[in-house]
Amino acid sequence: MIPQPLLHILSSYWWAVALLIAIVGYRWLLRLFGVVLIPQSSIGIVDKRYALVGRNRTLAEGQIVALNGEAGVQADTLAPGLHFFLWPWQYKIKLQDFLIVPQDSIGIVEARGGIPLTEGRVLGKRVECKAFQDARAFLQGGGQRGPQITVIPPGTYRINTSVFSVATAKVLEIAVNAVGVVTIKDGKPLNTGEIAGPEVKGHNSFQDAQAFIDAGGYKGLQEQVMLAGRYFINPMFATVEIKPMTAVPIANVGVVIAYVGEPGKDVTGDSFKHGNIVSKGEKGVWNEPLDPGMYPINPYALRVELVPTANVVLNWADGKTEAHLLDKDLSTITVRSSDGFKFNLDVSQIIHIPRNDAPKVIARFGSMVNLVTQVLEPTIGNYFRNAAQNSDVIDFLKNRQTRQDEARKSISDALAEYNVGAVDTLIGDITPPDELMKTLTDRKIADQRKVTFDSQRLAEDNRRELEKSKAMADTQASIVTAERSVTIAGFAADAAIKQAEGQAKAKTVNAEADATVTKVNGGATAEVTKITGDADAAKTLAVGSAEADVIKLKIASMTSDNYAVIETARALATSGFKLVPDIVAGGDGGGSNSLMNIFLARLIKDQNAAPANPKT
Repeated sequence: MIPQPLLHILSSYWWAVALLIAIVGYRWLLRLFGVVLIPQSSIGIVDKRYALVGRNRTLAEGQIVALNGEAGVQADTLAPGLHFFLWPWQYKIKLQDFLIVPQDSIGIVEARGGIPLTEGRVLGKRVECKAFQDARAFLQGGGQRGPQITVIPPGTYRINTSVFSVATAKVLEIAVNAVGVVTIKDGKPLNTGEIAGPEVKGHNSFQDAQAFIDAGGYKGLQEQVMLAGRYFINPMFATVEIKPMTAVPIANVGVVIAYVGEPGKDVTGDSFKHGNIVSKGEKGVWNEPLDPGMYPINPYALRVELVPTANVVLNWADGKTEAHLLDKDLSTITVRSSDGFKFNLDVSQIIHIPRNDAPKVIARFGSMVNLVTQVLEPTIGNYFRNAAQNSDVIDFLKNRQTRQDEARKSISDALAEYNVGAVDTLIGDITPPDELMKTLTDRKIADQRKVTFDSQRLAEDNRRELEKSKAMADTQASIVTAERSVTIAGFAADAAIKQAEGQAKAKTVNAEADATVTKVNGGATAEVTKITGDADAAKTLAVGSAEADVIKLKIASMTSDNYAVIETARALATSGFKLVPDIVAGGDGGGSNSLMNIFLARLIKDQNAAPANPKT
């Protein structure tokens, strides 16, 4: 029951209520009178519930979209605006927003109506229908039911979604230095033995799928690749795998092995019996390699094997690998000498493959890795094993350079048969057994000690000579001075000799003169002396004889003892000697003997009192 206040309002302002209802429900009111208003951003999809009159009151068998007014979903849609006589009890109108395909996408269409697909086809053929906006044209033009080969480019469309369902997919973009490898899902089946469809023209890089089909394109992997760019590729028609371009670096060539193309004829002749080499574009190994650069090659249809044309170093050494990694599986060579010792040997082999011989190497071995494992590894390893068995360890170490030269020549001859140039063979570290190495080390240390001792001895000898030289240098001034002194002394001696000789001659002359004078004078003196002597002697003799006669007379007058005492007293008296002391004590009273005793006592006393060293 309506409350009284509300009823009063409604009765007073009925016109306002009617206006509000008209504003809110005008669509419903228009629809009640068979009028349909379609907004500017939509279309109207019509579903006719039943047909009252006409022959085509119901859809034909297998048909799901009405073209002639049959009951069911109508092919034609209602454009934006007013449409009349669409009674709500006969027509159901569904508003559908415009279809918008973004700029980075495409529209993938699947048709619900149309004729069935042809046997063997997976996509409906292209029909001109204004990008599926004209369903009537599509159906009347023979459009096929199911996924469509044609895509919708970016934009806004009025699509009857009851007839077509549309999904979006991203636009394909291929970057620079990349290629798109294409696999087609529709077309003719590949011939037996083929792995990729040959290139066909006129399909705008697979964007015009219908043109590809019409040109006789094959389904499956395609030889042709897509280059950098932006493409509208129907993912229901083709899948595209992005692959980097094939790069052939500097100092390399690319030998092409083609898995597609016409069977080729061998161009090497009878001289090469290790595989067929064919011309470019044929199936097999191409005789013309690719020079350094970037190439848009389908890696599933063509394989490019890189062959270095610069010198390549391969190391038979544990833990040592070059950047090319061809020697990553090579290891130090273990050999056995003739004296039964095992020792390890590091070897480096430098090889070179000429550009024009690169296809022959690949035709023979398939890859550079196979060349290393099938030829280089056994050839070099076996050579050094054989060489080591013909020598003992010490001899191998001592004759390293000779072994290296022999290896270079032998390995070069062996590799020439495989179209490979051996530039050089280098022997690296040689690791003898520990027990043998210790013996060699001890011997070497002893040799070095001897060398050191000899060096030290030589140094000491040199030092001694140096000190001697320094001493001689230090005394050189004295030597020079002494030599000069000797020379001067010699000159002085010569002068003295000359002077002495002169003096001697002068003295001789003088002496001879003096001698003559002396002789003359001596003769005269002697004569005088003789005369004088004779006179003195005669005189003395006369005096003596006289004195003797006197003495004889005195002695004769007295005894000899008394005479002697008298002569002694006379001599003492004349000398001043005191013969009688001041005091005379005692005496024997005896005459001359007493006097003699007194004299002697006095003499002894004076002698004792005399000094020890009297001056004469």
